[in-house]
Amino acid sequence: MNFDLPEETREMCDMVVRFASRDLQTSDTFDADDFRRRWQLAGKQGIVGASVPSAYGGSGLDAVATAAVMEALGYGCRDTGFAFSAAAHLFAAVMPIVEFGTEEQKHRLLPGLSSGEHIAAHCVTEPEAGSNALQLQTRATRSGEHYLLNGSKCFTTNAPVADVFVVQAATTPGGGFFGLTTFLVAAGTPGLTVGQRYDKLGLRGSPMADVYFDQCAVPVTDVLDGEGSGAGIFATSMRWERTCLFAAYLGAMKRVLDSTIDHVRQREQFGTPIGGFQSVSHRVVDMMARHESARLMLYKAAQGLADGRDDEIGPALAKIMVSEAAVQLGLDAVQLRGALGVLGGEAETLLRDAVPSRILSGTNEIQKNNAARALGLGSRAAARR
Repeated sequence: MNFDLPEETREMCDMVVRFASRDLQTSDTFDADDFRRRWQLAGKQGIVGASVPSAYGGSGLDAVATAAVMEALGYGCRDTGFAFSAAAHLFAAVMPIVEFGTEEQKHRLLPGLSSGEHIAAHCVTEPEAGSNALQLQTRATRSGEHYLLNGSKCFTTNAPVADVFVVQAATTPGGGFFGLTTFLVAAGTPGLTVGQRYDKLGLRGSPMADVYFDQCAVPVTDVLDGEGSGAGIFATSMRWERTCLFAAYLGAMKRVLDSTIDHVRQREQFGTPIGGFQSVSHRVVDMMARHESARLMLYKAAQGLADGRDDEIGPALAKIMVSEAAVQLGLDAVQLRGALGVLGGEAETLLRDAVPSRILSGTNEIQKNNAARALGLGSRAAARR
């Protein structure tokens, strides 16, 4: 086992950290024009198309190198919401086109999505279908050379700024795994409406909104991988998202851990730096152990993804480990800053941004279900016994 990234990857990550620290900072107030400006800059650096093959305008990185880029983005960009949006765009929306799209779809869509010219959103969650993704109420009915989409989606990352929507809809209601189909829908298509941007606890730099479909006509040529393949596409995209997206949290955690160490070295009480108190130093070591453990788990999952392994357990465990570590590290960072921790700053920002990580991309409880099912511990196996 080699735990060191190749020198070329390390140099690339150093560049991303410098770029993000210099060009991707923003205020806590969301501004759509500024978001688009920073997105285009990130596109020029190859970030929003990191794992897209170079033949379609991307950087052509494998899953390990892509995770490293996202980790560097999370470290350099204090706006974790922006990093989250970039990762959701790439892994939940763009990679399905890379892996399942026709050559026409790839050549038409991927260059703009990789360069930063266009932004993608993945529409799957519904008011009555969050964890239970196979029970979607959004319907797609074939009508000649089009499908008519009707229904609504909620909690859609990037919806207020998206140019392309990757939409999951039921073509065979009640059809289970083969009842869903994936559609590529351009912004501005008649019948597609985006609601108001949400105000959120955390990830405030990531725009999110509801999306509505009312007789929205989508050409048959914009179906991804054929009717009935939506659940398989969704499962593949989630392996990318649950692994590489959460690398951005590793970077944010490391940034806050570094600043926390600096703080406890400099802050004095009772005539000595508080880092010299055992209760403080042990808490810092616990923070480091959580971060390092989660990082190892994530990169193991990324290596499996790069090797093409059909592994459901690795991404699930990585998502759980990183998100739980991020929440606890945020709590510790706030505690070690005392009253300063509850004021505006990167410690309380990390904590706010970390709380959604246990819910988005499939709750941690669902990840445990996924891992248990892969181990043969599902309800059907129990019933047979």
